[in-house]
Amino acid sequence: MKKESIESQLSDERMHLDKLHKIVKDTLDAEELIIHNLLHPPLEIVTPGQRVSDKVARFGGSWKFIITFFIVLMLWILFNVLAIGHFKFDPYPFILLNLLLSCIAALQAPVIMMSQNRLEEKDRKRNENDYLINLKAEMQIRSLNQKLDVLLEEQIKTLFETQEKQFELLKEINRKINSQNQKTGIP
Repeated sequence: MKKESIESQLSDERMHLDKLHKIVKDTLDAEELIIHNLLHPPLEIVTPGQRVSDKVARFGGSWKFIITFFIVLMLWILFNVLAIGHFKFDPYPFILLNLLLSCIAALQAPVIMMSQNRLEEKDRKRNENDYLINLKAEMQIRSLNQKLDVLLEEQIKTLFETQEKQFELLKEINRKINSQNQKTGIP
């Protein structure tokens, strides 16, 4: 009977370990794709036009551009105000300067928009990676919960079995006490 009890406990332990191994294996299989995507993101293919738009947007949004542009405007205006005679190539209302400024604005805006679209795409990919990381963490938490459930289930089962054996021992002790009392005549 003890041998059967030991074999039963060993069998239960094997089943318990098999459940834990299955949970770990399932979690690793599910995480494999996520880890692969995080470690090997798709290569970004950048066209020459996209590179130019990034450089223009980077320069157009810098203090270097603002200061340089302001200096060029001031030199243009000062030269055309102070120049004598035929050296004035754009006299006061500065029509040529207005035309150049309009052309620069008309060309710079779409180029900056292209760069912003690329940045938006990068942000979207970064958000996808964040989502994958969060998904991986959630899967690990679920796996831990499953492991805890299996461990608690096993502990409760062991507790009930121990309690059952204790009740049987108490019944046996009570029966022996009753039989001893009957032999001695104590009610």
